[in-house]
Amino acid sequence: MKIQLPVKKARIEMLPLIDIVFLLLVFFIYAMLSMAVHRGMPVDLPVSETVQVDKKLILSVTVNADEAIYVDKQRVDLDNLTAVLKARAGGSEQPGVLLFADRVLPYQKLFQVLDKIRLAGLTRISLQADQENPQ
Repeated sequence: MKIQLPVKKARIEMLPLIDIVFLLLVFFIYAMLSMAVHRGMPVDLPVSETVQVDKKLILSVTVNADEAIYVDKQRVDLDNLTAVLKARAGGSEQPGVLLFADRVLPYQKLFQVLDKIRLAGLTRISLQADQENPQ
């Protein structure tokens, strides 16, 4: 006498799959948002307790400790900075600039760069800084 056991069909559970897909979606959204803000070259930024990042700005200007100037990772001379910024800003409604300046940069050099940015017609300038660790 043979005993026939009921055969159970294999079943794929959807809840763990949905959880994994949701976590992957959150990870990629967070990764894309963090990449959009950091378009500047790596510099040693000054620190501030009240620093905030304005994500609506479109251009990134970086000035290294050796006084080299970059616009969105492309090296530019100080004399050509105004023309490059005008060309990059194009027809944007409210163009703005994220300015990354090394903390050891001479004060005069920083003002020369700021003057060139203003001559390009860009008035929304955000000086970038690292947040100071509270003790």
